[in-house]
Amino acid sequence: MMTIDELVKKAREDGASDIHIICGLPPKYRRSGRLESMSEEEMGYEDCLDAARWLAGNAYDEFDRVGELDLAGSYGGSRCRVHIFKQQGIPSIALRLLSETIPELDSLGLPPAVMDLTKLHKGIVLVTGETGSGKSTSLAALLNYINHTRYDHIVTLEDPVEYLYTPDKCAINQREVGKDTQSFASGLRASLREDPNVILIGEMRDTETIETAITAAETGHLVFGTLHTGSAADSIDRIVQVFPDTAQQQIRMQLSMTLVAVLTQQLVPKKGGGRALAAEYMVVTDAIRNLIRTGNTPQIANAVATSAAIGGQTMDQALVKLIRANLITKEDALHYAKDEAYIKKNAI
Repeated sequence: MMTIDELVKKAREDGASDIHIICGLPPKYRRSGRLESMSEEEMGYEDCLDAARWLAGNAYDEFDRVGELDLAGSYGGSRCRVHIFKQQGIPSIALRLLSETIPELDSLGLPPAVMDLTKLHKGIVLVTGETGSGKSTSLAALLNYINHTRYDHIVTLEDPVEYLYTPDKCAINQREVGKDTQSFASGLRASLREDPNVILIGEMRDTETIETAITAAETGHLVFGTLHTGSAADSIDRIVQVFPDTAQQQIRMQLSMTLVAVLTQQLVPKKGGGRALAAEYMVVTDAIRNLIRTGNTPQIANAVATSAAIGGQTMDQALVKLIRANLITKEDALHYAKDEAYIKKNAI
């Protein structure tokens, strides 16, 4: 049976993004979005148990008690994010291979206006999308650009720490939830006493974290956060709906004053292999602030669709651009589209 180091090395050589270890199946990896077997040999119970014990190390007893464990480390020469979990009492493992280096911001295929985010000094920027859509990579590229161009203090709160920054012009502290701080909320509260300029929140998942993030933005900090949402409008609704009805109007008001941009990502199968980044980008204008304040989020998509002059674009507009650049097929674009009729009409 291949070791974890051997599996990671093979996955890296074959251009895979993720590895899955499941009892009763051969180890599998994800290439160009598809899951494929890495060998013909099935993983047995002892194989899965040994792999989980080796990866978890001293934290294995915690995993055995709780049933899941997140960590990050280097295996087979590559840095990986690891999630170990139980299914039917048996350990399973999902490994995400991370880039060896933080990519250049202009190499990711993001809308050009995203570069303007690196010049901001206050407000909230959300990077959203489903798991595996490249949010962490885009955030790392944004922060690393700031690292090389500004004299600031960057504090990150991550679960787990994924990309490791090499401080350049900036001072950088990377804190791991569960190891360096108890939770995103407690780490974020503490960060306000750490003289930060830029704060990265790995996930804005509860009322306390969101409230503190808004406070940080209101008091002159630049806050980057992530959500698992599929559009700018969905992101605003998700944040507001975390709060009880009695507090939602106040949150809408605060969010309308602090939110500056939402970047939503999808990775779409590319012609000839690999994946292309499709990104919706919303720059918060006075009109959008009013829509947030009044709760008219369904109208936000129309506002984004007509914001090309300031660098905005909808997901469907991004997909059409990829079709016209001959990077993706019309069929794949339709699968990832919000409005299939728009793709059919404009994909020439």
